[in-house]
Amino acid sequence: MASIPLKKNKNKTGAGKTGAGKTGAGKTGSFFSQWGMFFRQFVKHPGMIGSVIPSSATVVNRMLDQVDWRNTRLFVEYGPGVGTFTRSILDRLSADGTLLAIDLNLDFVAYLEAEIDDPRLRVVHGSAADVRRFIKEAGYYQADYVLSGIPFSTLPEGVGEAICAETRAALRPGGAFLIYQYSRYVLRLLNPLFGDVSDALEWRNIPPCRMIRAVRQEALAQAA
Repeated sequence: MASIPLKKNKNKTGAGKTGAGKTGAGKTGSFFSQWGMFFRQFVKHPGMIGSVIPSSATVVNRMLDQVDWRNTRLFVEYGPGVGTFTRSILDRLSADGTLLAIDLNLDFVAYLEAEIDDPRLRVVHGSAADVRRFIKEAGYYQADYVLSGIPFSTLPEGVGEAICAETRAALRPGGAFLIYQYSRYVLRLLNPLFGDVSDALEWRNIPPCRMIRAVRQEALAQAA
């Protein structure tokens, strides 16, 4: 799948309006237009979207509170959808940081491009399994954090394994793969790859949401 970084719509207000290069993304678009787009895409592609209802503010905040924003330069988001997390990431990201958002759904890609005008956001159309190529194209070597809402339990055979392996390779040592899901299926893919995996349940979401964190640890030196 080719990488398609989209052109920014210069007549929108956004970057620079909220200080330190922050976008006014949280104020763009209405709740109903976002929900309408989300629902239509769920009907069209139920296997690509985990729930008919976007994640709650509680889940968004709890997931992003795990991030060391001061030391984050590249943040990658898989399946940004209508930007439920994207806007909050940009609100927290430093002025010199980059958010690389990867989505297979062209409708979501076009929606984000139209709704969010921020020079720190790079939206690409493609598969999360190609994350290392997208990172290189964005001018980076590795990511500090990767966030995913992809429903791993509904992916075709082998795709989830490939995404997890490529994500681990794309993270810097100490970097974290943050996942919000409605099942624990992804844990069987993460445990063989990551030495530090944690799992918590947030009930203040419809449906209740699992919040998973997998940290890439440096390999121990082999004994001579």
